[in-house]
Amino acid sequence: MQIYDVAIIGAGAVGTAIARELSKLSIKVVVVDRLNDVGGDASKSNSAIIHTGFDAPPDSLESRMVVNANPLYDKLCCDLDIPFKRTGAVLVAVTETEEAELPSIMAKAHANHVDDLEMLSAKEVLELEPAVTPDVRGGLLVPRESIIDPFLFVVALAENATANGTEFLTGWEVSNLTFNENEYTVESPKGEITAKFVVNAAGLFADKISSFLGIDDFKVHPRRGQFHILDKAAPIGTKRIILPVPTKVSKGKICTPTIHGNWLIGPTAEELDDKTATQSTPEGLSDIVAGVVKLVPGVDARYAITQYAGLRPVRTPGGYHLRTFENLPGFLELSGIRSTGLTSSLAVARYGCEKLFKMGLSNKYKKHFVSKRQAIPCFREADEKARNKLIKQNPLYGKVICRCETVTEAEIVEAIRRKPGATDLDGIKRRVRAGLGRCQGGFCGMRTPQILARELDISIEEVTKKGTGSEILDGTTKSLRA
Repeated sequence: MQIYDVAIIGAGAVGTAIARELSKLSIKVVVVDRLNDVGGDASKSNSAIIHTGFDAPPDSLESRMVVNANPLYDKLCCDLDIPFKRTGAVLVAVTETEEAELPSIMAKAHANHVDDLEMLSAKEVLELEPAVTPDVRGGLLVPRESIIDPFLFVVALAENATANGTEFLTGWEVSNLTFNENEYTVESPKGEITAKFVVNAAGLFADKISSFLGIDDFKVHPRRGQFHILDKAAPIGTKRIILPVPTKVSKGKICTPTIHGNWLIGPTAEELDDKTATQSTPEGLSDIVAGVVKLVPGVDARYAITQYAGLRPVRTPGGYHLRTFENLPGFLELSGIRSTGLTSSLAVARYGCEKLFKMGLSNKYKKHFVSKRQAIPCFREADEKARNKLIKQNPLYGKVICRCETVTEAEIVEAIRRKPGATDLDGIKRRVRAGLGRCQGGFCGMRTPQILARELDISIEEVTKKGTGSEILDGTTKSLRA
């Protein structure tokens, strides 16, 4: 049985951010997750926005975490070589009722200590974003709203934590958690580990993990958000994130550029019971387009190259909760960290570590913490001179596997060999974008599995899309004849 100082349950944005923060210490840390890769349920399938917190509930823990986290991204993304851009956002009021809401949204921003918003007239909105509907009645400029690649963010945190000694166990679903004599036993069908401290960062399944320890005073259900990804050639015409006036349920359907040059529209906000319902629906996808064209009339679903859905954890009772318990020394529960969790994760990690220190975790910092991480060189973004240099260093950079995104074999191999590395097609896709272009894997779809099989030393029939049960091949064509 493996023994650790801290076991973190959940490898989404919050779990990996805590892992990196703890990796600064001279302790032994492990992160476990039921999924086949890091990224969690919500962290890898959201709107990819780093929020300022201007519309968070004032005087709430959520507001404190989001507002404190936003300024941390510039340095962290530089240190970890993550693409990040402060595009800014324009919140657009289309109806008289929405226009009347603008002063109260501005007041909420001030209550949250986000003081750089600007009130805009209809004319000023159209001067900033001419592609916005001519029916606009006014708006707000939110200068520090930003975009990021959420999966690369989680991967970078995990890679940096690993470089500093953290272990990751994926495909490791927790089946029980017990406390006895000042230590916890975390059980899985794959084995057991023990730890003096346990962090419940399981997101959608935070209620299940806490219930193992007799904590049953809250429930978590999924709120599904569906999205369209539009082709880079889509004639949208906006430069910033375009936001609607938010509702009590969600921030509404947005239109945003992505860090890689595509366009993202969505999400829906569907209250569900099934924590595995990540499929998109015709009704939801149509609803997205109907909502977004009210803000940006040029949005055209014919430019959609793919769709996806994410599940945001909704806690009842609501709100962010970072809790400790007198009868469970060493246990930290993080729940209710909803759609803003991607943004808040860096501040939540620091705040969570302080709670662990108060419970007795050693705060002895390493003398040689590795603070930097270098991304896989991106052939697509390199100029001719840099490309030639890469090919000279590694001939596999001269072999393009994904034509749409110009991803080379060298990049795919590196994505597999890194720790924690890709072990399936989705892991490759999210790390280096092979299969994320216009043809959605039509060209690279049979080349990438061959590389995975070779590098992982498995048969091609064992290659999966996203872990066990999603194998993509079932024998040869001729063997399938009736």
